[in-house]
Amino acid sequence: MDALNLTLLAAGTLIFVSVLTGLFSARAGFSFLLVFLVAGMLVGEDGPGGVEFSDFRLAFWVGNAALAVILLDGGLRTALGTFRTGLKPALGLATAGVVVTAAITGAAAALLLGIDWQLGMLAGAIVGSTDAAAVFSLMRTSQLRLNERMATTLEIESGINDPMAVFLTVMLIAWITTPGMQEPWALALMFASQAGWGLAVGLAGGWLLGELLRRMRLAAEYEALYALLLLSSGVAVFAGANMAGGSGFLAVYLYGLIVRHRAERVVLGALAAMDGYAWLAQAAMFLLLGLLVTPRRMLDNLLPALGVAVVLMFVARPLAVWLCLAPLRFTRAEMAFVSWVGLRGAVPIVLAVFPIVSGVPDARLLFDVAFVAVLASLLLQGTTMRWAAQRFGVNLPDVADEPAHRAVFGDFVIDAATPLSDLCVFYGLPLPEDGPREVGEWLAWRLGRPPVVGDTTEWGGAQFSVRSLEGARIAGVGLRLLGEAPG
Repeated sequence: MDALNLTLLAAGTLIFVSVLTGLFSARAGFSFLLVFLVAGMLVGEDGPGGVEFSDFRLAFWVGNAALAVILLDGGLRTALGTFRTGLKPALGLATAGVVVTAAITGAAAALLLGIDWQLGMLAGAIVGSTDAAAVFSLMRTSQLRLNERMATTLEIESGINDPMAVFLTVMLIAWITTPGMQEPWALALMFASQAGWGLAVGLAGGWLLGELLRRMRLAAEYEALYALLLLSSGVAVFAGANMAGGSGFLAVYLYGLIVRHRAERVVLGALAAMDGYAWLAQAAMFLLLGLLVTPRRMLDNLLPALGVAVVLMFVARPLAVWLCLAPLRFTRAEMAFVSWVGLRGAVPIVLAVFPIVSGVPDARLLFDVAFVAVLASLLLQGTTMRWAAQRFGVNLPDVADEPAHRAVFGDFVIDAATPLSDLCVFYGLPLPEDGPREVGEWLAWRLGRPPVVGDTTEWGGAQFSVRSLEGARIAGVGLRLLGEAPG
């Protein structure tokens, strides 16, 4: 009992102190998750705690379970209606974007670390995906007011790009360790199994539980059990998809989406409790991953690892974003911000455990590189997210801030049904020869993509902006004559 009590005392105190420290660090712009990671390092063998911990299998189990809870929470918080603007760009980033990022980063890793190209590509795959825990957390704590397109693109991408990173990582591990898996048909079969079973189990499980929750009516004193039902069933879906040969990460995220869609009233009432479960999962995972790190050993390859992180943040991610989003008519400012918010978190560190438990040569080197990349991302990108939003002009103003609101949308508010010809005559603007004849429909046509509040276009010396929407239709248009000073 003394050993048990001592363990519980140490764990409880560590989490309590980390949470308090995280609350203060968040106000200073530091990632809440970074505090848990550093706390684990301080308790580890190179820190004041001096605790020796090298159980990578335990970290693998805890990391996977925690990620399942985090992705479930992210899926439950995402309304299917937001897919109108975010699904297509997110799918591109979550598939082709991950491949491009992994390939460029992998080439840099092979060159800078002096390792075989296969190990380099494995390093690139490990850090190739953005992290749902980091993105969901910092999007909330930074209190950003992004337009719907960017917010949903970032959230959906971080929720669904893990399966591609997992597939690339598992594929390359099999390529290195199992000669028979080098055949293209074997790799294609693995990908089809991961995606197909993940989709099937996630969608079917979400539909079934959604129907169950719609028909259930718990008494008031038992309503807290809704969150426990969501958590337990989500973990079961995650495990079931993995056992079927699919992607549990994809399945549990889709499961959360479908349950939210089919039983929204129940889910919204349970989100506060689910948020607590997600934070507990993040805390346990980051503390444990921090314990695994030996900073003294990382010093030997610190500079090359930092070089890999620099290539990832400043070359690979921006190029992948440009290739995926430029054809969808994202603006340069939007692409720059999406590039900068490609946060790495727990997922790369958990994926870096895969080669270790699989017996891949130099796997500890890959783990150290992934850890350095995550620290660099959280320290540099995570702490500057709000600054980047202001710098690229993508942070929408508070509705109550009238001067800032006018600076973005202009001084004039136009009804979307106003004839474009009347508007042009009144303000002395040239009449467009092409496009619809009502100003709202013309603005949507000119944008060439599903409109969101904050979208702008210029014509004939004036800036037109989407000021309000009714569903997917523009309801109000802002107008600024460009000769005027904003505000």
